[in-house]
Parts: sequence; structure tokens; C-alpha cells
Amino acid sequence: MEKHQDEKKRHNEHEHHNHQDHQHVHSHVDHGSHGHDHGIHGGHGHHDHGDMVEDFKKRFFISLIVTIPILALSPMIQDFMGVDWRFVNDQYILFVLSTFVFFYGGWPFIAGGISELKDKNPGMMTLIGLAITIAYVYSSFVVFGWKGHNLFWELATLVDIMLLGHWIEMRSVMGASNALEKLVQLMPNEAHKLDENDEVHEVPISELKHEDRVLVKPGEKIPVDGTILDGKSTVDESMLTGESVPVEKGKKDEVIGGSVNNEGSLTIQVEKTGEASYLSQVITLVKEAQESKSRTQDLTNRAAKWLFYLALGAGFATLFIWLTLGYPLYVAIERMVTVMVITCPHALGLAAPLVVAVSTALSANKGLLIRNRANFENARNLNAVVFDKTGTLTEGKFGITDIIPSEGFSEEEVLVWGASLEQNSEHPIAAGIVKSALDQSIALKSITEFNSITGKGIEGIIEGKKVNAVSPGFVNSNNMDYDKQKFNEMSEVGKTVIFVLLDEELIGMIALADIIRESAKEAISELKEKGVHSIMLTGDNEKVAHWVAKQLDIDEVYAEVLPDDKANKVKEIQSKGWKVAMTGDGVNDAPALATADLGIAIGAGTDVAMETADVVLVKSNPKDVVDLMDLSKKTYQKMVQNLWWATGYNIFAIPLAAGILAPIGIILSPAVGAVLMSLSTIIVAINAKLLKA
Repeated sequence: MEKHQDEKKRHNEHEHHNHQDHQHVHSHVDHGSHGHDHGIHGGHGHHDHGDMVEDFKKRFFISLIVTIPILALSPMIQDFMGVDWRFVNDQYILFVLSTFVFFYGGWPFIAGGISELKDKNPGMMTLIGLAITIAYVYSSFVVFGWKGHNLFWELATLVDIMLLGHWIEMRSVMGASNALEKLVQLMPNEAHKLDENDEVHEVPISELKHEDRVLVKPGEKIPVDGTILDGKSTVDESMLTGESVPVEKGKKDEVIGGSVNNEGSLTIQVEKTGEASYLSQVITLVKEAQESKSRTQDLTNRAAKWLFYLALGAGFATLFIWLTLGYPLYVAIERMVTVMVITCPHALGLAAPLVVAVSTALSANKGLLIRNRANFENARNLNAVVFDKTGTLTEGKFGITDIIPSEGFSEEEVLVWGASLEQNSEHPIAAGIVKSALDQSIALKSITEFNSITGKGIEGIIEGKKVNAVSPGFVNSNNMDYDKQKFNEMSEVGKTVIFVLLDEELIGMIALADIIRESAKEAISELKEKGVHSIMLTGDNEKVAHWVAKQLDIDEVYAEVLPDDKANKVKEIQSKGWKVAMTGDGVNDAPALATADLGIAIGAGTDVAMETADVVLVKSNPKDVVDLMDLSKKTYQKMVQNLWWATGYNIFAIPLAAGILAPIGIILSPAVGAVLMSLSTIIVAINAKLLKA
């Protein structure tokens, strides 16, 4: 499931303790996506991320409460505070409390560290796991008789801060739920199957076979890929193919499972079911694209990896040098432990999460929901932004672009009669005409009769006059005279032209097109200023695409791209060595969103697009793409600064802890190390808060 794959990408370091669950879930997806098995809806996917956030929260608070007595009982902290609270067997109580924090609070890190080592990829988990294990084992020996100072307080505070860091991080990264599940939900559960006597039986989709006949009523989703045997209707395929206009379908036409039947009843012969269906193939493509997406490792994890090697190297070097200088084993080991524990900076665990929390809050205020942090952070490197046309650069709704009145009539008259008639129609084109009239504060006339004439358009009686809104075919078959050159110009750029007749006389043409978003123009010009290439990718025809591109001044256009080919086009653009963002809103965009370096979903789009994306633009404003890149850059800079603050103190602390100044009597006690550590943690926290959008 995408959620889990995403989670693995983002939280690679702290998810490994959940590994078996992942395997179960992956097998669950395969099962769900290949058979349209609606068992996938069982909600298994939704709770896991939330459970992990809750788990870290609970572990943090419980460990924090137990840490208070650990600090009070630690001799080193008492010395530091200048108090003496020692009593008989106090160290055994300290040992029991610390054992609890080590195993309960530290477990995710120990399990994660083991998992990282198995993958031969040590990172944050291994570093924390190493530090707390060394502190625990060494301190336990001290309690039971070794010479030295116990470091249980170090162990407990480290566990607390790391749990807090992971909790903040996971909570602030929006929990990704499941694209594949949403895709499956596009399919209705049941179909109206017709038997030999044309009687309707409700059957689960999984029982439909090749060449079965099903009935689809107006307003229902088409359950399977098939061919129309009987009936005529317009079918809304925009969710699946990105085609903005509902497609007229009649006998022998093919229909896609998951599209919506708008008007008439259809009898469909089943052609493809299960794995062979279009939607199943999209599901498979999304899954493949998600799995093949590179796992961008967190900066923190890379820093942790080097610190892990540094801790090991410095620790053993310290042990070896002190032994060589003739010191007793317990002194050498205490130095080694101090070095290794100090190398694991508390601040490193908060360096990224705090910046993420601040940048996630800032982005949410701007209407950007970040779902994949690693890919969002890389948005600063983008060279190209690919826009889907319908619903992204355009609004996916019809608006009037031209009114061409016949001689003797005004534009307003054509619009009044046309809109008054269309107010009774449910068609998207009608809605566009009526809205344009209302936007101009035109009062519509009332209709007394209204009919829809198949293949001819609509007619009605308004103020005693007969009004028709008809197609070009009707006008041509009745040899009516109109401006053919103007008509052809409008048709060529994909405009839909409606002819308005008043008492059988042609009074004018109304041309409609998908409305271009104003914000899209601004977005593209701002991207140009940044030197980012803008590209349009659409399933719509070449002329429509070029007309829209010309209005927007877009650099490059790929038109008539089949939905399952969009992801390949993105790969083609990536093959130039470019980092590519894809912006889209339909199911047909989902594989491309998952393939791109950054998938951006327009918020008003489909759930599936939003689930597959790395970032969702809530306000459906393409201009937010520019803000997104800016915020990504600032977030990254803050993270780098924080990592320097978090790890920079190691440059001073490690040599001091190792005893480089021992010859002149300066040895860094773990307590002073802890103060340095706290300072770097505070600096990191303040620096993160200074991030501004």
C-alpha cells in the first residue's frame, strides 16, 4: 500500500521495527489491486501510521516520567547540583528504572538499529541504539561493582529526546493513506446483470464474466470495461482519461469501468474484468511507480551514518590510546563510553523534525499539504514542471469564449435566449452558458415547455416563442447560413459551438471552452523567471492543447497522450537529466505523479491524485508550485544550519571527551558534555523557529 511504501521512504530509519507488518500489507495490496477485491477496503491501511505516532507519543511520556527519578538518583547529577540524596540500595532502584527506559523507550531504536545493520546501512537508529546500549551495559557493570560513574541519566535523556524528535517528525508529516484503495473504490461493488430473459440481478462485480450483459442506469458508475449493446448517453471519463468534455457514446462504442454514465440507460457487454481492466492497469502502474521511486535518505540519516562510524572509530581509538598510556581498564572504558555517548548528539534527533514541524505548519497555512517530506525537500532542485491541462491549467468547467450574433441581433440577445433555454438542461455546456449569463447579471426568461431532442439538441417555449439550442450537424442538415470561417476557427482550437435558433431563425453562435485559470498564467511566468521549464501534458487533442499553451506562454506541449503513457512521458523528460515535478488532478495522472521526482496534486482533483502525490495544493492554485519551491529551499537551508549546530559541538566535545587535554589536567566529564549537548539542542530549536515562509 502506498501509505506504507511512503512511510518506508520517509521514516526508513524508524520503521523497521514494524517490518513484518509491512510484508503483510504488501501482500494485501497485491491481492487487492489485481482482483478488484473489495476486501481491501477493510481499513487495514488507515490505522497503522496513526498507531505509530501514538506509540512514540506514549513511549515518550512514560519514559519522561520515569526519567525524573533516574536524574534524582544519579550520583553525577547530584554532584553537578551539589546535593547528596544517596541512600542504601539506591543504585539498584536506579538500575531497575533505567532498565525499564532502556527496553521500553529504547526499543524502537534498538530494533531499528538491528534492521539498519542487517541492511548494511547504519543511520540514526544505529547511532542511538549504539549509544544507549553502551551506556546501559557499562552503567549496569558500574552498579554491580565496576569502578567508574554510571551514565543511566545520559541513557534516559537521550531516549526521551529521540522519542520526542520522532514523535514530532511523524506527527508533522501528514499521514499518507492509500491511493490504491481509493482507486479500487472508484469501482462500484455491484452490477445489474441481465439474464437471458432480460431480468436484472444484482451481482458482485467479481462474478461478472466475459460477454455478460449489464445494465447501467443514468448517474451510475460503469462497473467494467465493455462495449455498448444498446442505449445512448454521454459518459464522464474525466476522472480516468482527463478528457474535459463528457463523451457521447452509442452502440458499439467502448466504455471504461469507473467512468460515470450521465444521461441514458446503457446495456453493456463485459469485455475485460479483473486484472485486464483499465483501472487495474492504472493501479498496477501506480504501484510500480511508487515502488521504483528512489528512497531519498534524510540528511539527518546521512549525518547519523557518519557519526556512527566516527563514534566507533573515536571510541576504540580512545580505549586503545588510554590503555597504551598504561591506564587501568575501567578508566579507558569510561573514556571510551563518554566519547561514544557524547558523539550521539541529542540535537541531531531534533534538527530535522523541528524544521519539518515548522515548515509543515507554514506550508499548511499557505495551503500546501506535504505528504512526502524527502521529495518536498528536493523540490529546490527542480528543472521542469509538467502540468496536466484539464483541471490544473484550466478549471475543468466550460465558460463562454465567443458569441457571434447573426445580422440584426446583439450578443446580449443571443446570450439571453440561449441561457434562458439552457437553464433547464443538466449538461455541463448548459451550466457554462447559464453561469456566464448570471455572471453578467442578465435576467433569464422563464420557460413554459422544454424538450431534449436526441441528436438535435434542446428546444423550449419562452415568452410564446420557440427557442432551440442545436449542434452544427443540425444547422448543416437544414442548410442554414452562418459564418463558416469563424466556426471553423473556433472548432479547430477545440471550442464547442452551440447554435441558438429563435422561431426557426438562426440568431447566433455561442462558443465555449474549458476556462483557463488566471493563476496558471502567473505561475508559468514566475517559473520562467526562475529558469524552470514548463511543459503541458494532456490527453486532449493537439489543437486544443496548443491553443491553451499559447494563452499561457508554455514552453513545450505533449498532446493526445494516452493516460497510461503519461508516466512514460515523465520518464522521457527525466532522461534529459532533469528533476521533474508533475502537477495533475485526475486518476489518469496518478502514475505520472508517482513517477515524477515531485508529484503535486491540485486539491480540487480526485482523491486518487491526492493520495499519489507528494504535495497537495489545497487551493487548486498552480501559483502555489512557485511558493512550494521557495519553501523547499528555505527548509533545506534551515536543516543544513541545524545539522551544523547539532553536530558542530562534536568537533569540540569528542577530542575533549577522549582526553586530548588530559596532559594539562582538562578532562571533559560526561556532565559537562551534557551541558554542551543541551546548548546545541536549544540553539537548534530556536533556529528552527526562525524559519519564515
